[in-house]
Amino acid sequence: MSENKKGYGAESIQVLEGTEGIRKRPSMYIGDTANRGLHHLVYEVIDNSIDEAMAGRGSQVEVIIHPDNSISIRDDGAGIPAAIHPKYNKPTLEVILTKLHSGGKFDDKAYKVSGGLHGVGLAAVCALSEDFLVKSYRDGKIYTQRYKAGKKVTEMTEEPIGDNNEGTLIHFKPDTSIFTVTEFDYDYLAGRFKELSYLTNKFKIIFVDKRRKNENGEYLTNTYYAEGGIKAFVEASIGAKQRLLPEVPIFYSFAEIEGNVVEIALTYTDSYQETLKGFVNNINTTEGGTHISGLKTIITRTINKFAKDFKILKDNESNLSGNDVREGIIAIVSVKVPDPMFEGQTKTKLGNSEIEGYVQTAVGQPLTNWLVDNQAMGKQIINKAILARRAREAAKKAKDLIRKNTSGRVNLPGKLVSARTKDPMKRELYLVEGQSAGGTAVKGRDNEFQEVLFLRGKVLNVEKARLNRALENAEIRNIITALNTGINEDFDLSKCRYGKVILLTDADVDGAHIATLLFTFFYRYMKPLIEDGRLYIARPPLFRVNLKGEAKKLFGKSYEYIYKENDLDVFINLTLKGMDLDGDVTNINRFKGLGEMNADQLEETSMDVNSRTIDKVVINDDLKSEEWLVNLMGDNVEPRKDFIRNKVFTEEGTEKRGLFYDIAFKEYVDQGIISDDKDTGDFDEYDPENNFLEELANFEF
Repeated sequence: MSENKKGYGAESIQVLEGTEGIRKRPSMYIGDTANRGLHHLVYEVIDNSIDEAMAGRGSQVEVIIHPDNSISIRDDGAGIPAAIHPKYNKPTLEVILTKLHSGGKFDDKAYKVSGGLHGVGLAAVCALSEDFLVKSYRDGKIYTQRYKAGKKVTEMTEEPIGDNNEGTLIHFKPDTSIFTVTEFDYDYLAGRFKELSYLTNKFKIIFVDKRRKNENGEYLTNTYYAEGGIKAFVEASIGAKQRLLPEVPIFYSFAEIEGNVVEIALTYTDSYQETLKGFVNNINTTEGGTHISGLKTIITRTINKFAKDFKILKDNESNLSGNDVREGIIAIVSVKVPDPMFEGQTKTKLGNSEIEGYVQTAVGQPLTNWLVDNQAMGKQIINKAILARRAREAAKKAKDLIRKNTSGRVNLPGKLVSARTKDPMKRELYLVEGQSAGGTAVKGRDNEFQEVLFLRGKVLNVEKARLNRALENAEIRNIITALNTGINEDFDLSKCRYGKVILLTDADVDGAHIATLLFTFFYRYMKPLIEDGRLYIARPPLFRVNLKGEAKKLFGKSYEYIYKENDLDVFINLTLKGMDLDGDVTNINRFKGLGEMNADQLEETSMDVNSRTIDKVVINDDLKSEEWLVNLMGDNVEPRKDFIRNKVFTEEGTEKRGLFYDIAFKEYVDQGIISDDKDTGDFDEYDPENNFLEELANFEF
């Protein structure tokens, strides 16, 4: 027997008992062990609470993030069964938490539809927690048990509580030896809870963060509760966009077909983008599936038929494409499926082939009737789609050129300075505006893995332009070519040449504006890049304070970088208070731009992986991010002005402001044009004399 075969025999075969397989390969069950997987633990638990509500046994759930970064979820459902299981001769509660594919969702008796259907979710959360406490309130008793890493620490106990208290409490702390990210993000979870409130009519979600308090000493708390279902969801998704015809009601259809429930709501706006979301048993299927493909097909077919029947399109004209007819659409499709087939445990894509036909049946005739009853709306949709088709055809040549550049051997743009490594996940791309700044970045980079793409001037604001105009912009074409992914429906993350894409702009307002434009491009055309955690923004300093004397002794070095205008005052007046500024501070250098920095300074602050400051871009809340983008980057000045006044300079602005706040407003705060209380996030009254509001509202992004 050859040497390489000797090590493989019967003794090599391992059987992982209970939930050991989950700990061995956690990504198979929760997606990854970083941010997404961490929060997926919460989704697995709360999906069970939602299932109780859909079964008519629950009305609310309370989710609490505790100071030790553990999380508790308490619902008022029926509670987990705790009686001795007839087959395993142990409490059913223990069976559910220690044996895979156990649960009450494999037939249609206890739950007609459910999100947690694999019998793995709670067991996975238990297995991946360093501390896991479960309490089941049912039959007039509390049944309690504690686990660690999927193994029981205590036997199940029971104590009487009376008959009017039912439900389940799960309190767990993720295992820090498994997860690379261990801190729950309030806003990340809040976005999901907001969606669930629309999808689960009249179900209350109370969300508390005991790590944070407001000015009254109360814990940060939000309650999510919605009436109106997915019609209200579509209404909320419109945000700052303008409806194509405001007086036309939102289209809505509901159908129950062979035990499956199909709900669709949609409307059209003046936007160039489409927003189409699909949910299966209240789970957000981010990768789509048969319910999405069915909806796309029937919308395209129905609108083309309407266009031909009403002679808006001539008989000899070719049909409008799906992309054309969906420009400006906001649509939500929610299906309840007794036996859904998902691709993977994380349930991001529906595979049931029959659902495609059910969706088409539920939408086809009702949508036809809606268009006939609202013919002006139908004509507006088709006229908009015709313009979209013309733009698409005008963009075809540029798009084909990009496709050629991204097939086979990559034809990189001439303004790209490449690196040596062949491993795309190790490569980083710095997008740098200007010849001078780009030259400094090239000198300061690590040429083993860091590449620099020179950008000239501000890129086009793609929020105010269709694809054809965007592809006419040389800088945008260079970015698309360098990344090698394609855009929109052609986007393929597996072809991406970089593990990180880093925006490096000047540390002033102009730099913030350029970064905003770049963010808008990535958000609209390469959103999966952001969702995969590959987009970053570098934070170069505004000042370098050269130190000597007592200040040098205090810091143990001869200089200190300052990143914000306000922080310079703090540094001089508080940190160096009582020192001889003439004797202890040599001078203060203000960097007017990256080009004014020495290569070693830019390297230390923005490029060296051991010392740089870069922030990952995370989309916590789609609705909020969409609202900010449309208001900041859209055409309408007055809504932008109202938005800034209402969302930034009022108490409502104390919420985390979303993706575009960080870029568009941060510099104004840092420069002292407006004041931001660092503890509460409240903005003081802005000074009307500096005309900040007028300046920002009228700024042409």
